[in-house]
Amino acid sequence: MMRMLTVLLALTALAAPASADTAFQEWLQNVWPQAQALGVSRATFETATRDLEPDYSLPDLAIPGRPEKPPPGQPEFVQTPSQYLREATFDRLAARGRQLAAQYHDTLARIEREIGVPGNVVLAIWGRETDFGGYKLPHDAIRVLATQAYVGQRKDFFRNEFLHVLKMLQDGVPRSDLRASWGGAMGLTQFLPSEYYKYAVDFDGDGRADIWRSVPDALASAAKQLAAKGWQRGERWAYEVRAPQAADCSIGVPDVTMPIGDWVKRGFVPLGHKLSAAELALPASLLQPEGSYGPAFLTPKNYYVLKEYNYSDLYVLFVGHLSDRIGGASSFVTPWSQHTQLKTAEVELMQHRLTALGLYKDKIDGKAGMLTRAALGAYQKKNGLKVDCWPTAEVLAHMRR
Repeated sequence: MMRMLTVLLALTALAAPASADTAFQEWLQNVWPQAQALGVSRATFETATRDLEPDYSLPDLAIPGRPEKPPPGQPEFVQTPSQYLREATFDRLAARGRQLAAQYHDTLARIEREIGVPGNVVLAIWGRETDFGGYKLPHDAIRVLATQAYVGQRKDFFRNEFLHVLKMLQDGVPRSDLRASWGGAMGLTQFLPSEYYKYAVDFDGDGRADIWRSVPDALASAAKQLAAKGWQRGERWAYEVRAPQAADCSIGVPDVTMPIGDWVKRGFVPLGHKLSAAELALPASLLQPEGSYGPAFLTPKNYYVLKEYNYSDLYVLFVGHLSDRIGGASSFVTPWSQHTQLKTAEVELMQHRLTALGLYKDKIDGKAGMLTRAALGAYQKKNGLKVDCWPTAEVLAHMRR
């Protein structure tokens, strides 16, 4: 009896993928008309999808009956600032960045002159995204994007990217170049296929926008993307400041902006920079990544432009600070604290409670982002608690009363 049960279970396990693959093949054929409308030939489509199977090991998929696998390799969403923004990492990348700044001096100067983005900023993006090309991307982009479009959390978004990666193949990009992260980004500075068509630049003049091997093309393409998203020529990405003791951390949201000079009048002291009259006039918002602990920053427009490249405050802090370090700056003036962060599920509970109270209106994701921190600050003020805008076990316990 046990032997027969074992055989039946084995047959069931074998049958499941076959059924799923049939559905996947049907899905692929439903995609074909849209690919054709983008100029993809049937021959290219068949070559790209022949023997293609979804990769169910990828994170961020929505497979019925299977628990969601969290995205790997994105520590900006799970680590505290002190864990993510490590001095040893900055020292290593900044040293290499300075070597590359000298090596590509003329290219970087031309990028800033023609596109308006400083060379150190695009070097920092290159360093963060692929360790200056040292990190080899592990996935086939076509398989990744097909999987995410088929069973991912954002099917429509990735369907568009899948169609554009097929177009890249049609337009002559070799399949061997189409190596990607789990989210489908490719090249030295990590472009999605649709971004490639919007922003890729042939900056070295060889007739091809090569974001995989040409450093001038990859860096100029990253600069063009930032410029298109609103990068302000000649302005900084952020200013580290010392917040006054009585600073209200709950106003650290993008909607609360005022000229930097007004922040200074309120007691926020710029650190490491003597600000010009033009800088004092820049509108900026307050960022306190650890609530009232650790460094504080005033963030003008360019901060949020970098955030469009990767929607994580820690990513922006990493790239911005690395760009400064490549330029010869020292470490953050105020050290990061050693506070720990609650588990994701516990922060989600907080977000649900804050939502029910009308204090939080963003997504429930278990991350202590700026809107979550501001809502926590509002809750603390409302309930007579210490206002530090940081998710602690004490605040969670108070919410559970």
